[in-house]
Amino acid sequence: MASAIPTAMERPHFIGIGGAGMSGIAKILAQRGAEVAGSDAKESATAEALRALGATVHIGHAAGHLADDATCVVVSSAIRADNPELTRAAELSVPVVHRSDALASLMGGLRAIAVAGTHGKTTTTSMLAVALTELGLDPSYAIGGDLEGPGTNARHGEGDIFVAEADESDRSFQKYDPEVAIVLNVELDHHANYASMDEIYDSFETFVGKVRPGGTLVIAADQPGAVELTQRVRDLSSLNVVTYGESGTADVRVHKVTPRGLTSEVTVVLNGKFLTFTVSVPGRHYAHNAVAALAAGVALGIPAHNLASALGKYTGVKRRLQLKGEAKGVQVIDSYAHHPTEMTADLEAMRGAAADARLLVVFQPHLFSRTQELGKEMGQALALADLSVVLDIYPAREDPVPGVTSELIIDAARAAGATVTAVHDKETVPDVVAGMAAPGDLVLTMGAGDVTDLGPAILARLSN
Repeated sequence: MASAIPTAMERPHFIGIGGAGMSGIAKILAQRGAEVAGSDAKESATAEALRALGATVHIGHAAGHLADDATCVVVSSAIRADNPELTRAAELSVPVVHRSDALASLMGGLRAIAVAGTHGKTTTTSMLAVALTELGLDPSYAIGGDLEGPGTNARHGEGDIFVAEADESDRSFQKYDPEVAIVLNVELDHHANYASMDEIYDSFETFVGKVRPGGTLVIAADQPGAVELTQRVRDLSSLNVVTYGESGTADVRVHKVTPRGLTSEVTVVLNGKFLTFTVSVPGRHYAHNAVAALAAGVALGIPAHNLASALGKYTGVKRRLQLKGEAKGVQVIDSYAHHPTEMTADLEAMRGAAADARLLVVFQPHLFSRTQELGKEMGQALALADLSVVLDIYPAREDPVPGVTSELIIDAARAAGATVTAVHDKETVPDVVAGMAAPGDLVLTMGAGDVTDLGPAILARLSN
């Protein structure tokens, strides 16, 4: 089994080390014994966790943060070319390594499972990490979110399995050569990098084509984009294709999903036999994620009944319908959903889990490019809520686009019959929500930006 540190990674410097993807790689390298250093824009629990593993973490970006003896500089696609540490790396002739290449090097020699798809990657990767750990297989994993159980997004294990979230946003998932690839869905997103669905399909085809000879593709049988991709890759002679879903032709067929409050009971048909297990998060889409994880584990030779039982130990990922607390009879739940399909799925899941409750959503759009292309669909998704508060767009790595504001979403939501309040000052949201909420209501903070910080503030305001 390979767990040595690649020579180029012996003294890595991460620019943006606190990011979900970057911090995971840094943690694994630190656990393997590398001298990890890096910088991030602000202090965070992630920075403290890295320091606890022996990493040096600087706050702010400056050329002097890069040590002269660094063996490489690791960057993500979000790092701008004028970053002072990147400039210093060029002056010192220190190799610059993309995050995906660093992760690929860590997976070398291991039985890798790469989880891809427009939505659901973090949840499915987490389910596998928890289940394989529960079975005593001690996997390594790199996830785009923190597990509720172990409380981390990455770990170096002594087993021979590596589970990784495979990011399609910048085509970086094409760097991996997994034994098992999961494709949950294929939709148009990341509009700054993809101009059309044809480009998306080409990118996913390249990813699937990298599966090791004799390896397996686990892919959804119900989602149109996944079905199209399946047709495109069926002729790859060295690839085993396993479909899952509610379709009667699925290899692993979802027979029934039964809501049980904030959990679900899932029954599948696998090799002609019925198998029932519990998923500790609500909603049909999360149940399907669990079935994808089950199919991937079986492809590695793990007994299905053992996996099914172990999947029941999964308790969630932070920001994926995470209960933040309750005050004055109002529950506050956090959702990472930022694409219309994800928004609809989470809102429908909450409707199914608490059909008699009013649903109040605080939504923060993520990225100008995404809002420009999908603002109408986001607004239509918000019509599933009883009341919505819509914030200004969280820019992340993008510059503003003239004429693109959250009003695009608000107008579409109102046209779909939704009751929407626009709030431009995020700090006033707790007061606004407190004025709307009543005992028995559910408040859902939703988006991929810093809207997650509002959950505790809303609970505090309700308590007072």
